[in-house]
Amino acid sequence: MANNSAAIRPFRIEIPDGDLTDLRERLTRTRWPERECVPDWTQGIPLDYTRELAAYWADGYDWRAREAALNRFDQFVTEIDGVDIHFIHQRCANPDALPLIITHGWPGSIVEFSKVIEPLAENFHVVCPSLPGYGFSGKPTAAGWNIERIATAWDTLMTRLGYERYGAQGGDWGAVVTTQIGSNASAGGGNGCIAIHTNMPLGLPTAESMQDPTPAEQSALEGLAYHQRWGMGYSEEQATRPQTLGYGLVDSPVAQMAWIVEKFWAWTDCDGHPENVLSRDEMLDNVMLYWATASGASSARLYWESFKNLAEFGRVEVPTGVAAFPKEILRSPRRWCESKYNITHWTDMPRGGHFAAFEQSELFIDDVRTFFAPFGGLT
Repeated sequence: MANNSAAIRPFRIEIPDGDLTDLRERLTRTRWPERECVPDWTQGIPLDYTRELAAYWADGYDWRAREAALNRFDQFVTEIDGVDIHFIHQRCANPDALPLIITHGWPGSIVEFSKVIEPLAENFHVVCPSLPGYGFSGKPTAAGWNIERIATAWDTLMTRLGYERYGAQGGDWGAVVTTQIGSNASAGGGNGCIAIHTNMPLGLPTAESMQDPTPAEQSALEGLAYHQRWGMGYSEEQATRPQTLGYGLVDSPVAQMAWIVEKFWAWTDCDGHPENVLSRDEMLDNVMLYWATASGASSARLYWESFKNLAEFGRVEVPTGVAAFPKEILRSPRRWCESKYNITHWTDMPRGGHFAAFEQSELFIDDVRTFFAPFGGLT
């Protein structure tokens, strides 16, 4: 296996002490709004919980311990198409194991995969990059870093690591990137992807399903209507005015925290409270990768670049596995997905939501292993 090591630099997460002091000072100086007018989360993350979580972030959360835990992974940076790409590369003990690139979305990060990287590395060479403009990857300085460009960059990354054949997995924007990688491979795009797995397939209602929907399809349609009415504000803002939004997110840690944690409430299978599925430390680990890198605006720009072109993929002909979690924000029943993917594996999960690897790591690991086993994913 060749490795173009000259183009790859080792990386460790090392947030300066001054940045942590600044964070605590900003948290203590927060100017708070009045309390919401409802007894729940329907107007957004409640004031009392936000203040409680911010106080914990300032005085109880130990970033240095969390930073050390993330640094247990082998991390690197390499420049691709003018942008530094940060990635974890956790190799399997078996040199002939299948390489697997796993991709996060928004408001996620490599933290989403922190519980699954080591178990998956028992069977795969795991590559987990940070999207451009996210976390410790560089921030594009010119427009054009859309999904298509990221998919091409990921193939370049795998080639640079010496991997001529590989699998790909993703959810949220990671699902879109993974679908594009699979579509490119199916169209003879020259990449080495042999199969993909996703926990958010990009299926759309068919004419047949609209005329005679199954109970699952009817539930999915109702969920889609609800999301379009009540859940699309964040994406409309990020897809149209990410720069304007970014001033608040980059300046105020509470704004960045609230912007993300509300989605942990809305998009997880949490029975009303995000701490039912994710700990405070886990949520704040993810928030820190946005705050410490000032990524509020740069991460949002991916919506501006790509949001309006999500239905334009060619069909994915490479084998596709789907893990369908019941609390996914955009559920796509299998019939909606058949025209988009060559589905060879489908699992209806008993629990879990949008952040599959973060919420239900064991279910996620088992399904990824099962799907990729015929391609060399078990060793």
